[in-house]
Amino acid sequence: MKIAEITTNRIAVPLKKPFKTALRTVRTAEAVIVKVTAENGMTGWGEAPPTAVITGETLDSIEGAVNTILAPALTGCNLRMAEAIFHDIDKLIVGNTSAKAAVETAVYDCLAQLCGLPLYQLLGGYRREIETDFTVSVNDPEEMGKDAARYVQEGFRTLKIKVGKNDMATDLERIREIRKQAGPAVRIRVDANQGWTAKQAVKAIRKMEDEGLSIELVEQPVHRLDLEGLKQVTDAVDTPIMADESVFTPRDAFHVLKTRSADLINIKLMKAGGIRQALKINAMAEACGVECMAGSMIETRLGITAAVHFAASQKNVTKFDFDAPLMLKEDIVEGGIRYHAGTITIPDAPGLGITKVCHEGGEDK
Repeated sequence: MKIAEITTNRIAVPLKKPFKTALRTVRTAEAVIVKVTAENGMTGWGEAPPTAVITGETLDSIEGAVNTILAPALTGCNLRMAEAIFHDIDKLIVGNTSAKAAVETAVYDCLAQLCGLPLYQLLGGYRREIETDFTVSVNDPEEMGKDAARYVQEGFRTLKIKVGKNDMATDLERIREIRKQAGPAVRIRVDANQGWTAKQAVKAIRKMEDEGLSIELVEQPVHRLDLEGLKQVTDAVDTPIMADESVFTPRDAFHVLKTRSADLINIKLMKAGGIRQALKINAMAEACGVECMAGSMIETRLGITAAVHFAASQKNVTKFDFDAPLMLKEDIVEGGIRYHAGTITIPDAPGLGITKVCHEGGEDK
């Protein structure tokens, strides 16, 4: 079964409320949608959001990578020789991880359909349901507290709190207010998005511990290249520390695991370059006794469906950050995962289970 065609379309979906972190503010979820069509007419889907401050990619660069490099090389390839296809995706172009992930996801979608299995079962099939957190964007403490209380009322039992944008005192006040408004039973994760120095992070986390704020973990407290600082924080506090932007590749994971610079690793398909590399990172972490979270960028339910299939397939992926589709004003995807408050369920359909994706110029079926 050969690949007959690889095409792209752009989409743009407004958010219900601006998504703010220490790195950026997002008001519209933009992405390049990739469709792989096999010679029998079967289609596979993938999504690549432009996240310039993290992956370095834009809409133009993603389309360029797919349409001028990956599509010409992969068209005509045999889907049943997947390892050769995945090798080419990885080696044909440096970086461009979101573009690679979108094409690879679409190929995996086709492969699972050929096998008559949901993708998560093809990958391992550990679980069918997972529970996501919900992210509280950076704003003033009072607004963040109200947002947190609303998300808890809506049924979310874990909140991810964005900090690191302003001064440390304000960050601590944000977390205090959220704990006060959300109550003692809610799990709170703190994500600084590289916004602190190692000394600031140690001081802030120790303060949270002393005040009994019960923080489940702190994600990427320091700059992604500062592995020494990351290890300094990890060694100095009791709260588990998670590496996110510090780990794109299996080689990055190797360095973090070898030096014990973090207690946990956050895997995102858009950083890793797709499911194949994500599986490698998770396997390395599992061998070292380190659990993983699976997360995402600001993506539609298409991209998140792929990430959920990966996460659900692996026992060592124990934490999930897949709230992005719930932040969008509209859902452009038919089929795929379904939400019930924080619970995500995977359908029984083969592949990703996606049947249609609408875009600005119309719709693809």
